[in-house]
Amino acid sequence: MQRKSFGDMPCPIARSLERVGEWWSILILRDCFHGLTRFDEFGKSLGIAPNILTRRLGGLVEAGLLERRQYNEHPPRFEYVLTERGRDFQPVLQALLTWGNKHFAPEGASVVIVNQETGLTAEPVMVDRISGRPLSDPVFHSAPGPAAGDGVRRRHAPQPQ
Repeated sequence: MQRKSFGDMPCPIARSLERVGEWWSILILRDCFHGLTRFDEFGKSLGIAPNILTRRLGGLVEAGLLERRQYNEHPPRFEYVLTERGRDFQPVLQALLTWGNKHFAPEGASVVIVNQETGLTAEPVMVDRISGRPLSDPVFHSAPGPAAGDGVRRRHAPQPQ
C-alpha cells in the first residue's frame, strides 16, 4: 500500500508533517541543534540503519531543512547543516520537549531548557507577539487564512455557542 502524501493538502499542519512527520526526521533535526552534522555522528547517536538515515537526510535536504555540504573529496564525505527553514523548527522541538516532560516523564524531566545567563530552567509557552498573551488563552482559535478554500472555510466556520 502506498503512503498518502500530505504535501498538497491545504492544512499547514499536514504540509509540515509531510516534511518532518516521521520520527527519525525529528530526531535528526534535534541532533542538528546539538551540533551534529555528519552521517556517522547521526548513526551513532540514533542507532539508525544506514539506509534509513540516508533516506531521512535526503528528505530533509529536499524539504529545505538541511543543506548538504561536501567536506572531503577523497573519499567524498558530506555534512548536513541546518538552513534557515531548519533553524525555524527549533521552537517546535522545544514545544515537544516541554509537552513530553509534562505528560510522558513520570520519573521527572531528563532534559530541560535553561537560560545560560541565569542558570534558571525556562518554562516555555507560545505567545502572540502582538498582545503578549499565551496562545492557550481561550480568546485564540484557528480561522481561515487569506488562501483558504471552501473546505477549510467550512471546517473553521464559527460554531454556535
